[in-house]
Amino acid sequence: MSLKLTDPSLLKTQAYIDGHWTNADSGQTYAVENPANGTEVAVVSFCGRDETGRAIEAAHCALRDWQALTAKARSAHLEAWHDLMIAHQDDLAKILTAEQGKPLAEAQGEILYGASYIKWFAEEAKRIYGDTMPSPSPDKRFVTIKQGVGVVACITPWNFPNAMLARKIAPALAAGCTVVCKPANQTPLSAFAMVELADRAGIPAGVINIVSGETVAIGAVLTASLLVRKLTFTGSTAVGKRLMSDCAATMKRLSMELGGNAPFIVFDDADIDAAVSGAMVSKFRNAGQTCVCANRFLVQAGVYDQFVAALSAAMAQLKMGSGDDPSVTIGPLIDGKAADNVRALILDATDHGATQVNTGVKAEFAPTYVAPTLLTDVTSKMRVFREEIFGPVAPIIRFDTEAEAIAMANDTEFGLAAYFYSRDIGRVWRVGEGLEFGMVGINTGAMSNEMAPFGGVKESGQGREGSKYGLDDYLEIKSLCMGGLDQ
Repeated sequence: MSLKLTDPSLLKTQAYIDGHWTNADSGQTYAVENPANGTEVAVVSFCGRDETGRAIEAAHCALRDWQALTAKARSAHLEAWHDLMIAHQDDLAKILTAEQGKPLAEAQGEILYGASYIKWFAEEAKRIYGDTMPSPSPDKRFVTIKQGVGVVACITPWNFPNAMLARKIAPALAAGCTVVCKPANQTPLSAFAMVELADRAGIPAGVINIVSGETVAIGAVLTASLLVRKLTFTGSTAVGKRLMSDCAATMKRLSMELGGNAPFIVFDDADIDAAVSGAMVSKFRNAGQTCVCANRFLVQAGVYDQFVAALSAAMAQLKMGSGDDPSVTIGPLIDGKAADNVRALILDATDHGATQVNTGVKAEFAPTYVAPTLLTDVTSKMRVFREEIFGPVAPIIRFDTEAEAIAMANDTEFGLAAYFYSRDIGRVWRVGEGLEFGMVGINTGAMSNEMAPFGGVKESGQGREGSKYGLDDYLEIKSLCMGGLDQ
């Protein structure tokens, strides 16, 4: 993919520490490759422990002055950053597609989605309120104030390299915190471009720091540091558990957005056309590589055949290819290993009795492509029912009763997102309340926005991002007791 940018200076390849672009101390680099064809997009600094330590020190040194700014001043910086993101959205989308692989239209949508969080928390920065409380005695008064937790470590995944970082940095900065960020090694270029615009927005040196490279070493420094008071992570449950364990020694605040296994339930009374439309959005966006992606389709017996036929027909309209082709609607998976994992899940299902429906879409490209796959006759014994697929595979499971659907949907250790379609208002309440998930989409396949809380329950994590609640995880509540007031 030829990366032709209107502003080539957005393509940064070095770490950003204390307001400076810097090479790794060792001079070591690594290549960022386009998953669509394996071509080299850029060569990036490969940092480790020492660079991360300096980034933490920079964030710590910048903390007091950033906290001392008025909420209105911090808000103005975030507003300026948002405006620059919007002004450069086309270039940011091109960079994102080049390193991540999603179609350009999806990448442009992600840039706007990420920018919406910066805008939202620019506004919320001015709404960090405390309280006054009745006093137990006439000589005392009690109030609470909220203050930023301190230096925040942000670790983000490759599937949404712009939005996931914006969703963490924006509330941190709004709360008066400073950050050290570790983007995924597959997709650091979006993070670098974002922080270049943050610098242009006047956000002071040290407030945002970005390092990529030796993942284990960087993570170890972030979790062990006494200066880092909070860690926010989006990624797999397995890695999240290790990070939680590592952070226990210093009692860090934690926000974890982890794995999912989202059920997508279609009841007999559903609008089937609407359900299929929602399924296409939920399942095949980013080639199925989203944490809230529909993972298991539970379809009531009365509409099972109708839904399968309609979904198959819709899937046949998908076009695979490189994300820079405007006609492409589904791109590659992030790398060959990810594609192999998805193929193994399909093989396990068919080996255990599932039927692969021919949708006519072929993946005659690089090894990173997996054709959109529809599986019927799926059972709860198959891996596609139990595991997060993270690919364009739609397994369909038949059910008979509402109670059976709820039990089947909840039969997982995960609890991030769920979806269901029904036109019965009583069922909407019963099922909405009965599903053990942090987010439930009802008659829609797309529910994420900056105004609604994003997060899960059970082993899908803790804490919420976005919405008025998203600032709470970056704030400490301090009680002030003033005595001697009767003299």
